[in-house]
Amino acid sequence: MSSKSEPAGAVDSAAQRGGAGQTLAHPRALLLGAQAQTGLLPVCDHYSGVEARMRKSLQLQAELTQEFGTCVVDVTLDCEDGAPVGLESEHAALVGELAACAPVGARVAARVHAVDDPAFANDVATIAGSAGHRLCHIMVPKVETVDDVLIAEQALLRAGAAHLPLHVLIESPLGIKHAFDIAAHPRVQSISFGLMDFVSSHGGAIPARAMTSKGQFDHPLVVRAKLEIAAACHAHGKVPSHCVVTEFTDSGAMQAAAERASQELGYARMWSIHPSQIRPILRAFAPTAHEVETACQILLAADAVQWAPISHSGVLHDRASYRYYWQLLERAHRTGLVLPPTVGHWFDVPEPAARVLA
Repeated sequence: MSSKSEPAGAVDSAAQRGGAGQTLAHPRALLLGAQAQTGLLPVCDHYSGVEARMRKSLQLQAELTQEFGTCVVDVTLDCEDGAPVGLESEHAALVGELAACAPVGARVAARVHAVDDPAFANDVATIAGSAGHRLCHIMVPKVETVDDVLIAEQALLRAGAAHLPLHVLIESPLGIKHAFDIAAHPRVQSISFGLMDFVSSHGGAIPARAMTSKGQFDHPLVVRAKLEIAAACHAHGKVPSHCVVTEFTDSGAMQAAAERASQELGYARMWSIHPSQIRPILRAFAPTAHEVETACQILLAADAVQWAPISHSGVLHDRASYRYYWQLLERAHRTGLVLPPTVGHWFDVPEPAARVLA
């Protein structure tokens, strides 16, 4: 919380103020700086790579969007683990076709092969070239340095998809070492942690238990890697995305892992590899009804005084804490919670475009 008598960046200009204590500027524009943009993606990223499952995933996304009134899950069509060996080109063409046919407003992405894989260039050229107008991002696995990001960026430019952000997957100790540099690149919107490859990259020095839903939160090297990625993302206003839970039939384990990722490690998003994992992730990342009610009370009181400091239940609040409560409402919206009509109008405003290089 700021100790200044006037909160930093307070609304001073009469041109920014409306009547009856209302400001013309949106809270998102007033409160979120470069290091506070990490809540602007759906909290669940669902992966599928087999044709039938990809089609079902897109249908499920449409059904969930209709149910919740907003897109609560990204669907990432997978070329890396999903492509049959020897049929990489055919699979990339299928992914491009499915993405190109996605309805306007759907959030569909594609995971391509790593930049040093022979299939990478064709993946990007085929998918981004034919479906760039429908994709929300491209996921690049096995990123270890900024040079990998630059290679992927150039591939996007050659494909005529300069507008697309990159999501990257860090899966090695070297990638962890360079996490802050990778997060600093303007094209990178999100960093995911690759648990399985990270563990196996240690040559047996990390036990298999570290790949389980519980063990991945206990082993010091794994926890350190997760924290480095989260810290790097938050330092640069990017979205940290937590790894998979392979026990997909155990919804309790899934939700427990998602809660720990969200509440203990600072993650704003998580992978799903089975439809049964989506709702536990939404529940785990959603704020409670009491938290939403408190946030609404504080933000409405702040709006009424043009975001000057207020006292709520005997506690001082200013722009620093307003930012926290606004981000809480953003997360509530992205997990499909029904917000009170007193704040619902704030979410009719289009979200800012992804910050990427032109």
